[in-house]
Amino acid sequence: MQIHTDANKIIAGALAACKPDAAVRKALEGRDFSGGRVVMTAIGKAAWEMAASAAAILGDRLERGMVITKYGHSHGEIPRCAVRECGHPMPDANSFAAGEEAMALASGLEAGDHMVFLVSGGGSALFESPVIPPEELLSVTRQLLACGADIVEINTIRKRLSAVKGGRFAQLCAPAEVFSVVLSDIIGDPLDMIASGPACPDPATCAQAMEIAEKYCLTLSAAAREALGRETPKYLDNTETRITGSVRELCAAAGQVCTSLGYQTIFLTDQMCCEAREAGSFLASVARAHQDTEKSLAFIAGGETVVHLTGNGKGGRNQELALSAAAGLRETRDTLLLSLGSDGTDGPTDAAGGIVDGSTAEKLEEKGVSIYQALRQNNAYPALAAVDGLIMTGPTGTNVNDVAVLLIKRPR
Repeated sequence: MQIHTDANKIIAGALAACKPDAAVRKALEGRDFSGGRVVMTAIGKAAWEMAASAAAILGDRLERGMVITKYGHSHGEIPRCAVRECGHPMPDANSFAAGEEAMALASGLEAGDHMVFLVSGGGSALFESPVIPPEELLSVTRQLLACGADIVEINTIRKRLSAVKGGRFAQLCAPAEVFSVVLSDIIGDPLDMIASGPACPDPATCAQAMEIAEKYCLTLSAAAREALGRETPKYLDNTETRITGSVRELCAAAGQVCTSLGYQTIFLTDQMCCEAREAGSFLASVARAHQDTEKSLAFIAGGETVVHLTGNGKGGRNQELALSAAAGLRETRDTLLLSLGSDGTDGPTDAAGGIVDGSTAEKLEEKGVSIYQALRQNNAYPALAAVDGLIMTGPTGTNVNDVAVLLIKRPR
């Protein structure tokens, strides 16, 4: 179907427009790192691409660097840099070892030196040095993910359980200057929350962290409670930051492709933060309300939905959103919805998201798959796989949150 061809073009075009290479070049070219040594630390799912671009610009000025990214997200060696792949969305032993290497690099800096700090989404798990036993950090992280806490709440807790988050990495770099280039994956681009703000003052308080712990009834040891009561840096005088990308740019890029394909494009939001299945149901209701249109329409919604775990299946928030929408799209005409994680990995899966149309619900029934049961078990991945409804991009080299696109196609 032509609408599926259009969807593939939208996915490819939106991702290509949000690659971090050009933004890193713009931030670094012509910048004077005079004086002492220049070192680099890059963290997150886009760390390799950002670091490769930065290393090419800095050339011989770069003394050495650390690149910490997710498994499968690096693409070879980078001159003068150690590349480490680690666990995500849960930190693992490699995360902790890489964190120690980066801390050693930072703690050896002197006045006049420069730390080029490249930050992208996923850094909270990938860049870590816990101040409580690692197994308890993993337990707290699992509790937060399972209860549906949003990314701001999760990071408010994780900052206080870490030696590198919440401005503490910048403290380690002092008296050297820290120049951060940040690829945002959080709604509103809050610097203190992206990768848990390793080089940004933390405005959240210990009291707010304890409120979150109580809200979700987290099981915490005495040591963890003590860590939550230890205040994070509220002021840093050795940092400068540039934001290079965001979900708003992802939505704009998707919209531009839609318009070029002949759709009248309607931007709904870049602040979507509700339950994934509620977002899917809402977007399906938008589709039903516009079935009588004589124009091709494209509705764009970006942000980051949340999932409450009610089962032990396989999936991610974008797959849940798409599967939920499938029920409401039943028997719609030339209508499609895609939901995409810009980093290419939706939850703990190898899919970037899901894509459904008016025939998906019937196809699932023919396969003996209940949408209700699949959602109840958080098992969207095998359900969508059964009807060729998974979006598979592989690691994309960027990470600027999620975008959902609803298409209603009509003859010109």
